[in-house]
Amino acid sequence: MTTQSVDVLLVGGGVMSATLGTLLTRLDPTLKLAMVERLDHVAHESTDGWNNAGTGHAGYCELNYTPQNDDGSVTIDRALTINANFEISLQLWSHLVENGDLPEPKNFINTTPHLSFVWGEDNVKFLRERHRLLSAHHLFADMEYSEDPAVLAEWMPLVMEGRDPAEPVAATRVSYGADVDFGSLTRNMVAQLQKTDNFELLLSHQVEDFDKQSDGSWNVELEDRVSGNSKVVNARFVFLGAGGGALPLLQASGVEEANGYGGFPVSGQWLVCKDQDIVKRHSAKVYGKAAIGAPPMSVPHLDTRIINGEPALLFGPFAGFTTKFLKKGSKLDLLKSVSISNMIPMMSVGMNNMDLTKYLISEVMQSHDERCASLRNYFPGCNDDDWTLADAGQRVQIIKRDAQGRGKLEFGTELVAAKDGSIAALLGASPGASVAVKAMLEVLERCFPEQLQNGWGERLREMIPSYGQSLVDDAELLNGIRQRTLQTLQLG
Repeated sequence: MTTQSVDVLLVGGGVMSATLGTLLTRLDPTLKLAMVERLDHVAHESTDGWNNAGTGHAGYCELNYTPQNDDGSVTIDRALTINANFEISLQLWSHLVENGDLPEPKNFINTTPHLSFVWGEDNVKFLRERHRLLSAHHLFADMEYSEDPAVLAEWMPLVMEGRDPAEPVAATRVSYGADVDFGSLTRNMVAQLQKTDNFELLLSHQVEDFDKQSDGSWNVELEDRVSGNSKVVNARFVFLGAGGGALPLLQASGVEEANGYGGFPVSGQWLVCKDQDIVKRHSAKVYGKAAIGAPPMSVPHLDTRIINGEPALLFGPFAGFTTKFLKKGSKLDLLKSVSISNMIPMMSVGMNNMDLTKYLISEVMQSHDERCASLRNYFPGCNDDDWTLADAGQRVQIIKRDAQGRGKLEFGTELVAAKDGSIAALLGASPGASVAVKAMLEVLERCFPEQLQNGWGERLREMIPSYGQSLVDDAELLNGIRQRTLQTLQLG
């Protein structure tokens, strides 16, 4: 069994690992990196264009980021945080474009207005209040609002055609919202990494075992899925950025910090339009309100996509349930993830989320006619025969212990790192890829604190000018940065 040594081992060939690798090679070009991907291509699981929502999640259109409280008030804090975090991603991508390390922006990001659309008096009242609160903040100052059907017909003609003119409707719009092909973005970042001397890409390899060494490094056993041969990689730092596969890998490492964590897998499907004449008539991401009991990834949206350079029109996603943690994973993934440390939290979540389970079952059992009936809420004039069903990606929501030792189901992303900083894993889903840069900055802060104090912080500010400052609090800083990123990435 051969052994090689690296400074950093990136497990998973998705946007998270590619982002962390990109940052590290620019912070210290002498670092030796290896990326391990179990498939024969990078970015073919959660990061792939067809498996990912593609929305540049900025809180502009996603109503689940601004929940309505029992008293009717609206909370906007999460939307502000997500918006500021997406701006961090835009800064790094702008830096890479300016330096020739990413291609023309249209190859991975395109202007696609972000709209929230509701109907019914109560929902209109909610959206009006949401707009009032958000537009008063500098992050959302450009958000438009209208209840005028004529204006809405200009913004989203397919949505308004054939709609009852007596029905109260409202929408908000941010014209410079983005559609991001995270698969293309990731493949381009990995291609740049491969041009450096200190990077190795190991495709069709999967992690079999972890062994912590006395010097704090990790011996990670890999299996070549083609030849069946094994090798060991000794790494001073290991990052588990394997999407839904990160949880079982974290558990396999045996670190104390993994105790109590479990996963709840949720799959999804899209309705995809086959008629290119219809595709050309819609250029927006129109998000509505999620059904009661639906997970956040199931917020319905009629969605313009540019995937591998080709326009597409999708509606969904429709949630489903599978025991796999990866789209190309095993049906035993969920069962194998159950351990003594997480059994109680997982059982607790199962018993306390029966409404969610029933919802997922009902989604799986829907017919094509029933799915198209949901689509008519957003496209009243749709023809069922113009739409086909396609599988979306796999997500694993976090289950963790609450203060009482029971389980709590989380719908965000969370970084779990060993206390010595030698290994870290990113768990969870939404907002996921859109905030990859912010998430990987947290990895650096948790696992490389000394380097950040000794030069890395200044280098990060060259790539991400707002690093160490608050875009939520500083309007002048935000406006200057946003002007640059919109221009560089050709958004607007």
